[in-house]
Amino acid sequence: MNYLFLVLGLLLCQVTLAFGAAPDANDGVPLEAQRLSGKALVEYLKKSQNLFEVNDEPTPDFKYKIMSKKFMSQYRREPPVNDDNDPDIPENYDPRLIWPNCSSLFTIPDQANCGSCWAVSTAAAISDRLCIASKGKNQVFISSADILSCCDTCGFGCDGGITFRAWEYFATKGSVSGGHFEAPNCCRPYYFHPCGQHGNDTFYGYCPRFAQTPFCRRKCRIGFNKSYAQDRIQGKSFYTVEYSVPAIQREIMTKGSVVGSYDVFTDFSHYKSGIYRHTGGKPDGRHAVRIIGWGKENGTDYWLIANSWHDDWGENGYFRMIRGINDCGIEQDITAGDV
Repeated sequence: MNYLFLVLGLLLCQVTLAFGAAPDANDGVPLEAQRLSGKALVEYLKKSQNLFEVNDEPTPDFKYKIMSKKFMSQYRREPPVNDDNDPDIPENYDPRLIWPNCSSLFTIPDQANCGSCWAVSTAAAISDRLCIASKGKNQVFISSADILSCCDTCGFGCDGGITFRAWEYFATKGSVSGGHFEAPNCCRPYYFHPCGQHGNDTFYGYCPRFAQTPFCRRKCRIGFNKSYAQDRIQGKSFYTVEYSVPAIQREIMTKGSVVGSYDVFTDFSHYKSGIYRHTGGKPDGRHAVRIIGWGKENGTDYWLIANSWHDDWGENGYFRMIRGINDCGIEQDITAGDV
């Protein structure tokens, strides 16, 4: 455990040294808006911006679905590179239109009340990449439960983790097949059931306020037709992507989804649809998501992102976030790997 704290501490120190004294995501947000919460914040969001629709009520159990504040980051002062006029980069890119047989691209996980977004999003991005690399033949879903419980250098499980270390775990240790809670035909499905009622989906019950990180168990579920060792798949490499919008776009176009991490503020809990841009509210923690594409709407550039809060959240489980200004740090912490 002491080694784990040391590794995380060194990583956080490296980030601070790399970025130096930097502004936070509230730069440009009026001080009075930063202090708003509840109904006052909702009213402010509705009046002060028109990029995204606002829910009157926050996402249920919002603070249990994001990582701890200790994972919040320093921000680069300069914006990401945006002026690469690469003619091969289209204005809009949605891989679901290019790879319609890759079911992972259409699948929205549900992490429940566990801050496992770092593991869930990385596992989903790896699954996307495996399918794309095989031109639609490999439909395996990588187990986020395996990464969450068995990566001992990744962080703190349900309290948050580091996506770069999750990619490293897949490249150096490998992982097995997985899927949603009680998913059939896989080695290690997700541990936690969806919280509460979601439309006509199976109701499993309500969740404890905060889920406990499960123990690592390098065995497949009873009845699965392979051993853990036989089912394991190992990646080839892991890396961060250059702090450049075109570089991120080319990475997505050539290899598939990437994972982006960003700081989360209370206004995100009220997101309903549209293009999110941080506008008000206090800092709440950090989140990791799978960026699958991009586009432009009414002159505003955005990233197309798959969240992990069930498919009845946001835009059928997805959301869009403003692109090109490093909003909440989204463009400075992009991780990926070769599969």
